[in-house]
Amino acid sequence: MRTSPVRRTVLAAFAAALALLVTACGGSGDEDKAGDGKGKADSSASAAPAAEALTAAELEKAVLAQADVKDGKVTAVPAEDDATADKVKSKDAACQPLAQLQMGVPAGTPAATVKRSWAGQPEKPAADAAPEEALLAGLDVEQMVVTLASYEDGGAEQVIKDVEAAAGACAGGFAYDAMGEALAIESVEKTEAPGGGDEAVAITAMLAAEEDVKAPMKLVVARKGATVASFTVTNFASAATGEDFAFPTAVSDAQLGKLA
Repeated sequence: MRTSPVRRTVLAAFAAALALLVTACGGSGDEDKAGDGKGKADSSASAAPAAEALTAAELEKAVLAQADVKDGKVTAVPAEDDATADKVKSKDAACQPLAQLQMGVPAGTPAATVKRSWAGQPEKPAADAAPEEALLAGLDVEQMVVTLASYEDGGAEQVIKDVEAAAGACAGGFAYDAMGEALAIESVEKTEAPGGGDEAVAITAMLAAEEDVKAPMKLVVARKGATVASFTVTNFASAATGEDFAFPTAVSDAQLGKLA
């Protein structure tokens, strides 16, 4: 396991793609507001009549809240640190849906949106752990931005199609600018999507964090009716070591369950 230089690598990740997640998970704490089958959308679901788009007020009621999860903390995303579509631009237009997904920005033209962040709890390091191991243990926690976006006129179905198409077109990686930072994705791989949605696409994207360290990011878009739930997840220990981590399905299950 590569752990050196751990601190410098983690800070580099902070300053780039993880900046949104770091701030969101330390935000206002307003919880009251608060097969194969790999990545393949369910085409039969797309044939169903288009559902009605939820309003902003309805999305507020449906978004993940503290009471919905057994572990971790749910907080609001501060407006000043909330990435918007105009601040995320892919060098290759075909990869724009993925660039936005990585920054928690909904694709397409949603009728309404709402965001929350969730942060898990790290396990305590062993009493005899070396300083570097103790640091990694403290960073070994998933950080997630949850974005709900409702769409009219079949827009939710189109988002799923666009993300799936981008995952194929951009498998070899792509570059994009986000909130003033130039970022590079080394590879994009479709993975098995969590259940609970009418259709979903799951991706692991490898961010070029620093030197030869590749930081994995877990990206999921899942549609329920006319609403798309997006999950952008990272793990700071993985950002330092490049090792993979598991997508927190308990959180996505809780969110998608509220959209039933």
